[in-house]
Amino acid sequence: MSLDFNNTKVAFHLKSDSELERAYFLFKMISIEPLVRIGTAATNFALKAHLPVEGLIRSTVFDHFCGGVNEVDCIPKIAEMHKSGVYSVLDYSVEGKVDEAQFDLALKKTLELITFSKKNEAMPIAVFKPTGFGRLKIYQKVSDKISLSPSEKEEWARIKKRFDLVCASGKTNNIKILIDAEESWIQEAVDDLILEMMELYNKEAVIVYNTLQTYRWDRLEYLKKIHLKSHQLNFKLGFKIVRGAYMEKERLRAIEFGYKSPICETKALTDVLFNDTLTFIFSNLDKIQPFIGTHNEDSTSLAIRLMLQANISNNDHRVWFGQLYGMSDHISYNLANQGYNVAKYVPFGPVKDVMPYLIRRAEENTSVAGQTSRELSLIKKERKRRKI
Repeated sequence: MSLDFNNTKVAFHLKSDSELERAYFLFKMISIEPLVRIGTAATNFALKAHLPVEGLIRSTVFDHFCGGVNEVDCIPKIAEMHKSGVYSVLDYSVEGKVDEAQFDLALKKTLELITFSKKNEAMPIAVFKPTGFGRLKIYQKVSDKISLSPSEKEEWARIKKRFDLVCASGKTNNIKILIDAEESWIQEAVDDLILEMMELYNKEAVIVYNTLQTYRWDRLEYLKKIHLKSHQLNFKLGFKIVRGAYMEKERLRAIEFGYKSPICETKALTDVLFNDTLTFIFSNLDKIQPFIGTHNEDSTSLAIRLMLQANISNNDHRVWFGQLYGMSDHISYNLANQGYNVAKYVPFGPVKDVMPYLIRRAEENTSVAGQTSRELSLIKKERKRRKI
């Protein structure tokens, strides 16, 4: 059975007319690349200069792409989505911190979110970002197999402890833990650390999930290698599958340091790799459980076909789909309407601290071919439907 992604009545049923108009306005603005560049620069300046712009940001782009300034602020949106069969993954989207106190604060916030999720059936999943728990430079040295100083060894031990505390809490509270991917030059340390967590906590059920960015041409081979290891050591694998978020940065760094870019040469090759990875996982669902993080209709349709071919029920607990809050509602709600397991990533945090996330969302929608135009065409269709 194919899914009708063009059913805008289902896709936008939670949006009022005014919210639909705001969404149209935002995506229209995002579709204009020079405007995005000017707007992000102006917003950053205004915030640094402490100009009174937070109210404007909050009522426009923040409210569209974020759940609120804190977890309690997000509850009405979480409840509203859950009534329509869509679950929530609260994502504390504060970035760019570099000291131990901030890492400990991120740990505290993540553990609090797991406890918060335990009390709400609409939130079966928690998430954290590795560089929220430790300095990028430490991950890089570990990835490059560079010896750590005594103080760095202590720092690395604290990072490992933070990972372990979160994964152990996920196990205790039966909350899945999604761990985001990072840049390729630190990902090896992240991969190895997450693998340790999987060996510890994924014996009976999948609690810990790593993230595969399939715009990297080596990720499917990595998955196959880890799959063999999981058989040998008798634990299960969890993987969030995404296309990727650092393409330009990755390519520029490869040129700067003179090594082969880890990124697929074309978007088409990335699409093939994503779908091949998906196919491999569904061929080994007894051992690998996916969280399919995609805004791509073709990849979503492929996953549905693979589930049908393998006689996997729509609501099989092993398979999850995920999209970002404020984007691709036509995928999320039409999937949920057919009984699939769907979760929205719901970012939250103080407006000023969440701005780097919001800027990435604007830039991503500008750079991904067809993303914004697809959102706009669906919103136009729904506006027209409501006027009939």
